[in-house]
Amino acid sequence: MTAPAPPRDPDGTPPESGATFRDPDRAARGAARGGLANMAGSALAGGTGVVVTWVVARTLGPEQAGAFFAATAAFVLAGGLAKLGTNTGLVYWPARLRATGNGHLLGACLRAGIPPVAVFSLVLAVAMWLAAPAIARLTAAESPHVVADHVAGLRILAVFLPLQALTDVLLTVTRGYREMRPTVLLDRVLRSGLQLLAVTAAGITTLWVAASLPVFALAWASPYLPVAVLAGWAARRAYASNRPPGVTTRREERSRLRRDFWIFTGPRAIAAVAQLALQRVDVLLVAALGGLAPAAVYAVAGRFVVLIQFANQGLSQSVQPRLAEALATGDREAANRLYQTATGWLVLVTWPINLLVVACAPWYLRLFGDGYAAGRPVVLVLAAAMLVATGCGMVDMVLAMAGRTSMNLGNVLAALVVMIGVDLFLIPRWGATGAATGLACAVVVNNLLPLAQVHRTAGLHPFGTGTRAAALLSLGCFGVLPAAATPLTGLLPALTTAVPAYFAGAWLLRRELGLAAFARRRSQLEES
Repeated sequence: MTAPAPPRDPDGTPPESGATFRDPDRAARGAARGGLANMAGSALAGGTGVVVTWVVARTLGPEQAGAFFAATAAFVLAGGLAKLGTNTGLVYWPARLRATGNGHLLGACLRAGIPPVAVFSLVLAVAMWLAAPAIARLTAAESPHVVADHVAGLRILAVFLPLQALTDVLLTVTRGYREMRPTVLLDRVLRSGLQLLAVTAAGITTLWVAASLPVFALAWASPYLPVAVLAGWAARRAYASNRPPGVTTRREERSRLRRDFWIFTGPRAIAAVAQLALQRVDVLLVAALGGLAPAAVYAVAGRFVVLIQFANQGLSQSVQPRLAEALATGDREAANRLYQTATGWLVLVTWPINLLVVACAPWYLRLFGDGYAAGRPVVLVLAAAMLVATGCGMVDMVLAMAGRTSMNLGNVLAALVVMIGVDLFLIPRWGATGAATGLACAVVVNNLLPLAQVHRTAGLHPFGTGTRAAALLSLGCFGVLPAAATPLTGLLPALTTAVPAYFAGAWLLRRELGLAAFARRRSQLEES
């Protein structure tokens, strides 16, 4: 039977097919294998990010550290815009083309997505270079002596902007072929490791020369050069090894694919920028409305959120192509089972981190310097929001893989409007806590809206047995036990009891949590 062609309307209902998706247990095992490696790499990247933040905060001081965090926020925001949404399109379309028997169009798909990113990233790099003085004056208005270094740091980051965008897009190509190893090794391990080494070296040089924001910016961005080269090699290798031999494509096929690719990816391009703005623009707003020192406090206190985002990203990147294939063939049962199982794993990993951060906030914030202890309210507000977000699973990605990128765009824009509105009202009054409140409101909006849409349009939801078990286990061990600790008994004994109880509970609930997928022999994990 001839496989159906890709639909002309990517926002429409996925095509029904007589064939069903692969065994859902095997899909879960494949997601577990890639997700475990990705989450391990993400844990390493998140940990090195915290250390980098610590080095910067301790070395540069609150004002220059705030300028550094504002500059890197602008860099990441511009890089997200440069990718034009292809970090979703270049997974969705290869997975869909394979599932529908149109693998001969994979080359045309890559050519539709990669060149526009290369060109647009160069344009944005030039724009960032030229706009650096205006950005610096806006975010360092209360610290004019920092402006010159801030401009230099922004311009150094602008030079590396195309490399950052291309690195992410090329690694996305490898994930579209279900290859998680390049992302883990090159982005999570190599790039984050080189950043840690370079920033630490920059910190050591301050023993002999004065601390310099541009030097730290160069140290932080320079690893993108070798990683971009290696990512290009990995993407070329993935394409060459999966290219169907001796197959030609017709011009009308390529034209239709380019059109459908950008119909799907266009809304996601704007949504991806808005999503990054949710994560980064608040630092810029705190710097502009409250000053660089509060911006540094906010960036440090909210750094744990990056650990949560890395875990979510690491797992969702492994689930993404399998979920796209299940939805492309109309197998909603397999898609729902995969979504619920992955959400249970996400809650199992991230809720203890959130609850531990809440319990230990008064102590760990002091490690960054005495002035950062004021960030405890920021931690409490953001931790509550992240419990809601991770409880919904990777709902944003599920909505996109169901082809509803227009809904996805509307949700993210609504959340961004909420955040900016709350920030503009509360930051002048509450400083960093006002920004945390704005972000928390946006996170809730950006998860509950797509949750309702995914359930209504695709019949999917994340609240399976594994999700409920992981939530109750986490709350009992890392919520109730630390809360029951008294000044007499202390927090440390409570945590000493909580950790082994948690692992014992996870073992007893391994069937409900779907943990058997992580224990299969390698031969059983291989995809058919």
